[in-house]
Amino acid sequence: MTASIPPTGAAKPNLRFVSCLGACKSSPNGQANALSHRMAYWDWPAQQGADSGHLIIAVHGLTRTGRDFDVLARRLSAHARVVCPDVVGRGRSDWLADPTGYQVPAYVGDMLSLLGQLVQEAENNGQPITRLDWIGTSMGGLIGLGFVTLPGLPIPVDKLVLNDVGPVLEWPSILRIGQYLGQFTQYANLQEGADYLRQISGGFGPHTEAQWLALSEAMFRPLDNGQLTLHYDPAIAHPFKAMTAQDARAGEAVLWSLYDQLKAKTLLLRGKNSDLLSPATAAAMAARGSQATVLEIEGVGHAPTLVPEAQVEAVARFLLD
Repeated sequence: MTASIPPTGAAKPNLRFVSCLGACKSSPNGQANALSHRMAYWDWPAQQGADSGHLIIAVHGLTRTGRDFDVLARRLSAHARVVCPDVVGRGRSDWLADPTGYQVPAYVGDMLSLLGQLVQEAENNGQPITRLDWIGTSMGGLIGLGFVTLPGLPIPVDKLVLNDVGPVLEWPSILRIGQYLGQFTQYANLQEGADYLRQISGGFGPHTEAQWLALSEAMFRPLDNGQLTLHYDPAIAHPFKAMTAQDARAGEAVLWSLYDQLKAKTLLLRGKNSDLLSPATAAAMAARGSQATVLEIEGVGHAPTLVPEAQVEAVARFLLD
């Protein structure tokens, strides 16, 4: 099952893969491998006349896929190349043999493998990458903090978009997400599944029915019985549910340390009703580190989907100005 096909003549992505270290198990996406796993990514080539040396990597939230960025990536690909990974265990990527690998440090390693492949291919094609930007929603933003601050990146990150996430994750929000994470559920059709996602994703804010179905379609995979289930490995819940409030507090110091190292120009999007990113944390992020520009989005909680036109244009202006 793939995400909605864009209109005839509109930009659309290519599904590609990168090999990363770490064993995978048999899954709907492939066979077991004792040494490596494949991470899928949706590659939106720079459209004619765009800057093919400008690469934007966009990384989704905890239970989502790279197809979340279809609307934004189509807009940005008029100016740059956009790559949207399916983080391992999600979408079209392999499922890890060891569920303890479903954590941010391992995801950062996968993204480094991805960048290495993209840099090598670009150089081989005589069109080297000259600028790199990062967009991260929720978990994708935490991966971004780890990635952007890695020493010795082949291309430093110029601009960073953190979508409703920061060094402090509010514990009640983590508990809320844990209530539905990893449950094996089945749905008779896409509409039934999309209705379920509306129920647990109220923070995404208002969308038209067409927008919501497009956001929902890549979230499901078919079962042999003809029903649909969520696309991800239920085992991604293992390290998440093992976390305690004390663990979360201990992690804050590490995340603040990474944030304070940022040199990339940073835009922080915050859903005004967010239960994950507090106003106090957003204010602190504006005052320290890269001194993020904070944009609050009315009528939205956790997290802005970057589908409504105003959200798309805000990100595009920041990255392209």
